[in-house]
Amino acid sequence: MTDCQESGGCRDEQIQRIYEYLDGALSAEDIEDICTHLNECETCAREYDLECVIRSAVKRSCCEPAPDELKQSILHRIDSLRDSTESTEHDHSGLGTQKPSDPTDRPMAS
Repeated sequence: MTDCQESGGCRDEQIQRIYEYLDGALSAEDIEDICTHLNECETCAREYDLECVIRSAVKRSCCEPAPDELKQSILHRIDSLRDSTESTEHDHSGLGTQKPSDPTDRPMAS
C-alpha cells in the first residue's frame, strides 16, 4: 500500500468519491475504482475508516430517545399552532391581516 501524500496528496475529487461511495451514490465502475484506490492509498484508507467511525457514532446517537422535556415542548408548540390556526379559520374578520406563525422563527428548547 502506498501513501498518496508522497505524490502530492489526493485531490478533493478522490476524497469526495469516498463520501459518495459511503452514501451508495457511485456506479459499479466507480465503486471498483474507489475500492482499488482505497487498497492502494493509506491516506484515503484512513479517511474512509474515520468517516465510517463518524457515521457509526451518528447512527448510534440517533437511536437515543429524545428527552421528555423536548417532547413536551414540541407537543406544546404543535397544540399552540393548531389552536391559532383553528381560531383564524373561524374568525374571518382579520382575514389577510394576520401572518401565519412560522415555527422556524422560534428558538428551540435546549
